[in-house]
Amino acid sequence: MGKMIKIGIADLNVCKAPDSITTLGLGSCIGIALYDKTTKIGGLVHIMLPDSTQIRNNTNKAKFADTGIEELVEKVTKAGANRASLKAKIAGGAKMFEVSGNTGVGNVGERNIEAVKKKLKELNIRIIAEDTGLNYGRTVELHCETGEYHIKAVGKPLKII
Repeated sequence: MGKMIKIGIADLNVCKAPDSITTLGLGSCIGIALYDKTTKIGGLVHIMLPDSTQIRNNTNKAKFADTGIEELVEKVTKAGANRASLKAKIAGGAKMFEVSGNTGVGNVGERNIEAVKKKLKELNIRIIAEDTGLNYGRTVELHCETGEYHIKAVGKPLKII
């Protein structure tokens, strides 16, 4: 039984078996897990927003889908994961607030999902499982021993993808 590494919002880290890595309270945010099953090295990034190009002087790469995923790929490969073997699992992107009219504000979750998928496709990393959308928050754990991505939500059974 390894240790559990915790990451915060707009944060990322790397994990090697037997350890696991977790992030709490994904609402419209998305937890992107990258994993190489041969080396059992993975990583998790908790992104908040789809696109860093809208923000000047962005110092926090993990906050955005585009820069956060790039940074995570760099860190897991530095840790010894094989870039070509990386697979992604994603969770989150919920619509947490009902907003009248299509202001885009209520739909950050949806925009995050689109941005994450677009970036992973650009980087040629296949999404092999996802639990996204709907209207509830999630806590996720990537177990580097098995590659399982555990998704917990209040009042819902544990989901493993």
